[in-house]
Amino acid sequence: MSLVMVEEPGCIWCARWNADIAPIYPKTPEGRAAPLMRIDIRDNPPETIEFARSFQFTPTFVLVVDGQESARIEGYPGEDFFWGLLGRMIRDATTTETAG
Repeated sequence: MSLVMVEEPGCIWCARWNADIAPIYPKTPEGRAAPLMRIDIRDNPPETIEFARSFQFTPTFVLVVDGQESARIEGYPGEDFFWGLLGRMIRDATTTETAG
């Protein structure tokens, strides 16, 4: 499982996420469960990941499980929103993995 952050230079919300979350992300349970991978929205997506659809907004956060998109968050309206959604996405993905 990993978390892909789709970003672009000049994105104010990407910069805000980088200030609010990036320094602590790897130290959190979420960061350990889903290590962060960054890609630029203008680059071709990695061939090893199958995304459900193209990207329209930055930042977009995509939870990837076994090379496939499991869930996504489009935008970054703040820490509480991000942590709550990401936690639910990871729980849902973990529940699906163990049920399958």
